Amino acid sequence: MIAFKNIEQVHTEAFWKIRLEALKMHPEAFGSSYEDSVHTPLAEVKKRINNDKDNYILGAFTEDEQLAGMAGFRREQGIKLNHKGMIWGVYVSPEYRGQGVAKALIREILDRGREIEGLQQINLSVVTANRPAAELYKKVGFVTYGVEKNALIYNHQGYDEELMTYFFKR
Repeated sequence: MIAFKNIEQVHTEAFWKIRLEALKMHPEAFGSSYEDSVHTPLAEVKKRINNDKDNYILGAFTEDEQLAGMAGFRREQGIKLNHKGMIWGVYVSPEYRGQGVAKALIREILDRGREIEGLQQINLSVVTANRPAAELYKKVGFVTYGVEKNALIYNHQGYDEELMTYFFKR
């Protein structure tokens, strides 16, 4: 049984461990790099953890409080952009994959987004080579609006990203 709750500062060490795991195991999938992140002090990571309704990191916790997966959400700022939010950093540890954890994380963020006044859409990007993730996002209602060529370059190789959005029906 997996429970979903916001990552809090008390979870900093577990969050940072899984975040570094994601960056190391799948360097092509994230805008941040393991090399740039690994030496970040935990005190700095703790400062970055927010628990607002429009800026948070959602954790998927096992019954024994192990962090199985995570996804971040941030609402855009400013009067011209705050109708949009974005999902970032979706990751599930290998031992918990295939159990619907990522899908449940995304659905939880979408459910929370419906409750945010004025939020009309949520955007995300996914490396085009990650077809399972792109298909998951499409199954929950995201649509593709473009592809950014060479959105990321790692070890001299370019990776394209599929840009996707979810529109709330209000």
